[in-house]
Amino acid sequence: MPKSLWEERISRVIERTRLISAGDRVGVAVSGGADSVALLRLFDARRTKLGIALTVLHFDHKLRPDSADDARFVRRLAESKGLPFICEQADVSIIAHREKKNIEDVARRLRYEFFARVIHRGLASRIAVAHTMDDQAETVLARLLRGTGPAGLAGIYPQNGAVVRPLLGVRRRDLRDYLRSIGQDWLEDATNRDTTRQRAHIRENLLPALESEFSSAAVENLARLAALSREEEAFWSALVEDRFHQLAVLDERTGAVSISIERLLAPIEFSSASQPQDAYAMRSLTERLVRRLYREVRGDLLQLTSEHVAQVIALAQAEAGGKCVQLPRDVRVARNFGDIAFTAPKLRRESHQKETSKREETEKLGRAYQYSVQLNGFGCTDVSIPELASCFRLKVIDWSSAARETTKWRSILDLELLRPPLLFRNWRPGDSYRPRGRRKARKLKDMLLAARIAKSERDGWPVLESGGQVVWAKGMDAADDFCVREGTRVAVLIEECKL
Repeated sequence: MPKSLWEERISRVIERTRLISAGDRVGVAVSGGADSVALLRLFDARRTKLGIALTVLHFDHKLRPDSADDARFVRRLAESKGLPFICEQADVSIIAHREKKNIEDVARRLRYEFFARVIHRGLASRIAVAHTMDDQAETVLARLLRGTGPAGLAGIYPQNGAVVRPLLGVRRRDLRDYLRSIGQDWLEDATNRDTTRQRAHIRENLLPALESEFSSAAVENLARLAALSREEEAFWSALVEDRFHQLAVLDERTGAVSISIERLLAPIEFSSASQPQDAYAMRSLTERLVRRLYREVRGDLLQLTSEHVAQVIALAQAEAGGKCVQLPRDVRVARNFGDIAFTAPKLRRESHQKETSKREETEKLGRAYQYSVQLNGFGCTDVSIPELASCFRLKVIDWSSAARETTKWRSILDLELLRPPLLFRNWRPGDSYRPRGRRKARKLKDMLLAARIAKSERDGWPVLESGGQVVWAKGMDAADDFCVREGTRVAVLIEECKL
């Protein structure tokens, strides 16, 4: 197939994901392998049409003696395309040994911390990584073999904050065919074929056997299962978060989190007509709520098993009080009259708080987002922001004939003053503008502090950017230079609604 047809075919798959928008500054993570090289070449071939800017990112884990050759290869590729190149390195094996942690987990953490620094420095608004449909199928199989629940079947998510995976709908073999069609070479990592490692064994042996002996569509079917599971998990996650925030009580002094036994066992109140007949329907929500309570005091779910969850539920169902269950990593669950309380030792809790504080800057990556806005004539344009579970509606109206209230002018924009690209994104350090009625510009950070916005909410606080300038921030006066005024003909009203 000619290269132009390959580019068109795969680019259509990428564009359907809507993970990349006009105006994005995309950092493409390139290891030197076929998948990431193909992603870079595809983006480079289509960047004008997509309206994006590219930067090539490479992280050297120093896990192989020749890893520096990979970095040189990627640097030459970036330079040949006239693209900026950013490279960092860390000796992952030494760090993993020092921290007594799994090498792959440490490698992933360091790599994503690198991405976070790139985002934080404003060098990219999106990080594109090259996971494919084959990676998705391998992940689902690996989790099935290890033992997983419905959440694990969701596999690799297309988006995690600023990290996007636009190739999840593309087969690995198609990317290699595309590279051959354009005469582009790539590097092969020998460790990817080391079948003593489970992932490589699945890739080299299990998946080919499933495709040849059971179903030629095995990879596509596994990827479809992951997509359906993600939809289910999105619903459950939203429901559990709602129940947690409605029912759980945090003791600021001790760090303990408690919940009424009655509400833990029946997190939702149904009318008699709609009461579910299957007891497992309620238990499934209770189990997820137990995991959420554990995560609140411990920071994650590592080492917590379904057996531990069952022990907590059995404690809640016991008729007598004054008992407790010891969970992994020193989390204690005690029954006290009508409540169940989750606590962790103060020393561990303080350690977790310090770790959380240390990671704050890099974890902003998970709360970063950016969405392009296209206003087409009069009417409404909705911009969904899953990271906030919110939707912002931009309503274009005829301002010259509108019934206007002077008190609302401060947050309504003049459409004719806005310039493309128009972007909804999270605020970033350094953002500032001159609010309506002010003589001087103010830092958005100071405005958020003055408005007493909780620290947990500030990192993802939404702003509207026009032509590279912040012109509006949620709950704040809009930028004076872009607000409606006498003579304004067409205005843009911004409203928020929950997803």
